[in-house]
Amino acid sequence: MFYRFIRPIVRFIVWVLNGHLHVHHKERIPEGNYILVAPHRTWWEPILFALAASPMEFMFMAKIELFKNPILRFILKHAHAFPVDRQNPGPSVLKIPVKGLKQGKLSLIIFPSGTRHSSELKGGALLIAKMSGKPLVPVVYQGPLTFKGFLKRKPLNVCFGEPIYIDRKVKMTKENQAKYDEKMQKAWDKLDKEQNPNFHYVAK
Repeated sequence: MFYRFIRPIVRFIVWVLNGHLHVHHKERIPEGNYILVAPHRTWWEPILFALAASPMEFMFMAKIELFKNPILRFILKHAHAFPVDRQNPGPSVLKIPVKGLKQGKLSLIIFPSGTRHSSELKGGALLIAKMSGKPLVPVVYQGPLTFKGFLKRKPLNVCFGEPIYIDRKVKMTKENQAKYDEKMQKAWDKLDKEQNPNFHYVAK
């Protein structure tokens, strides 16, 4: 209920501060729930992805430190966020999203690289997809990377790619993980070029 209440408010705030969010190829999103995977470029990406893929509702990971504030903890929990200890990630990092995906009501937003300053892909997204039986949907954000640029009303673009399905019978060896990692990276590169052939991401 809280998620549905807050979503139009957030959409209005984005519109006031920046203007319309430009969503491309939403028709590529498959039926049912899924896992949105993206290269991490700015902190407001999860918000824009959730708005772009509406009416689907999403759960997402948030660093455990954010849950220390009682007000922020209330908002995060009711927005389907769950805490993750980046220093000591436990089994809940996989169990919580897999359980949520299997229930079929929520999708998941995840950044396989973990942070905005890393290009190395971790295996979490692949394991969650394999264990839940849900497809990975590549998505990229192109737009301002600083809040100053956001306020200057530079265009916000979200582009969805074709779903990637993982065979649940395939063992997630280093070789197979590398193949799927390459598949995701190629999908993101294709989306970036499709949206803007001259696009080049530089971490801020």
